[in-house]
Amino acid sequence: MYLTQGLHRALQRHPHKIALHHLAEGSERHWTFAQFAEQVGRQAAALQARGVGIGDRVALLAPNDDALVTLLMACWWLGAVACPLNTRWSVPEFRFAVADCGARLLVANAQFETQAAELADVTTVVACHQIAAEGERLAPLEDTRSGGDALAAILYTGGTTGRSKGVMLSHANFWTASMTRGAELNNSADSVSLLVAPLFHVAGLGRLVGQSIVGGTWVTMPQFRAEVVLAAIEQHGISDIIVVPTMLQALLDAPGFDPARLQSLNRIAFGAAPMPPDLLDRALAAWPQAEFFQAYGLTETAGAVCINLPANHRPEARALGRLRSVGRAGLGAEIRIVDESGRELPRGEVGEIVVRGPMVTRGYWQLPEASASALREGWFHTGDGGRMEADGYLFIADRLKDMIITGGENVYSAEVEAALRSHPAVTDAAVIGVPDARWGEAVHAVVVLRPEADAADADPATAGDALKAWCRQQLAGYKCPRSISFTDALPLSAAGKVLKTVLRAAHRP
Repeated sequence: MYLTQGLHRALQRHPHKIALHHLAEGSERHWTFAQFAEQVGRQAAALQARGVGIGDRVALLAPNDDALVTLLMACWWLGAVACPLNTRWSVPEFRFAVADCGARLLVANAQFETQAAELADVTTVVACHQIAAEGERLAPLEDTRSGGDALAAILYTGGTTGRSKGVMLSHANFWTASMTRGAELNNSADSVSLLVAPLFHVAGLGRLVGQSIVGGTWVTMPQFRAEVVLAAIEQHGISDIIVVPTMLQALLDAPGFDPARLQSLNRIAFGAAPMPPDLLDRALAAWPQAEFFQAYGLTETAGAVCINLPANHRPEARALGRLRSVGRAGLGAEIRIVDESGRELPRGEVGEIVVRGPMVTRGYWQLPEASASALREGWFHTGDGGRMEADGYLFIADRLKDMIITGGENVYSAEVEAALRSHPAVTDAAVIGVPDARWGEAVHAVVVLRPEADAADADPATAGDALKAWCRQQLAGYKCPRSISFTDALPLSAAGKVLKTVLRAAHRP
């Protein structure tokens, strides 16, 4: 199990097939598998010439592009550990991660030249184009074929719950996670995958690995822009994409959206946030031939451990109540719902989701106490609340840290958010707990209204009361928001998750 194996297989099977397209502003670049493999070998040689050896960490600061994909593969070819950095971070956050992982080298894209220069006192800084140029003067390095339990990457958690931690992921972790997904949904070598989910995030990086294993084609673009994504689907025959609900809505709402020109898209994966049923119905109508599925996983599991299969997303299957499920445990994964003592709970009861399997991280980089707390008796404690039904289907209740305790009652914010999103005037919502002298915490909602909402719906003076009444029709009284505020957009992480730490800070007394 080594992450360059798929590249060697593709070289044997179809060396002249396009491995990688990069769509840049006003230009395109593409590489066959033969060309790409040569570049990987040469850049691995360039990294080695700069003192990088097996097991050394290489920090990578670049958007999704062909340079980043090549460098990731070059790290694995050399046997180094890739540490892709969140491009939305500030310089202090970059500094923390680079110092924390002990990076031997920081390779940065030209657009991050200024930020990277401020880190020269922490590690050696070099530009992506310099590594490429140095590689051209060197003979390709022989693949070390490092793999198995050797570290492949350190990915830093998004910080939605506080300080980032470096998640250690091995070649075997990524390989197993890809096999888990592939066992449920066959991934063809003819597939063309759009890598628009950031490669510093496990969803994007895991998809890159999955395509590499089967010898499929990657298409990269530096950022999500709905019009550019739609053009790429049409022009390059994109067959699969990973989105969060906000991205899917942007595609459907784009002025140039024409489903007749986008029929190559036959697989759409989503996660990170609940999918509103009305949005899913719009997408199903636009792409009736496409397989829609939801995946549940974490950075610490190198990708999905659960998949809710396409059949459960069709209108005729809604009566089974599985649309809100994240599916059943995938190949190689064990999942339980446990109480605070780690005891497995009866089916249907809400507790913490714990996972065991070969895709689970060995722990957090240089954080033995946090690792021991998360990994207990062979089980990874996710921090997510959920319940499992008798047939093994898993339902997410909430992040345990996002659970609100009001008047002694547990309120799972995801449930309240789903009720709010079902209102025709609401496009998005986030629910948090705010301090309350009487109840301990009170339920507060931050709501984004649809641009086309009626004037009465959009007037905060009346909209708040209307939404509270709407929730009371669907939820127990203690779950309903006691206060509601409105915003033009929710703060999102680069992975598309709502930054509730930001919302809590804004609403802290």
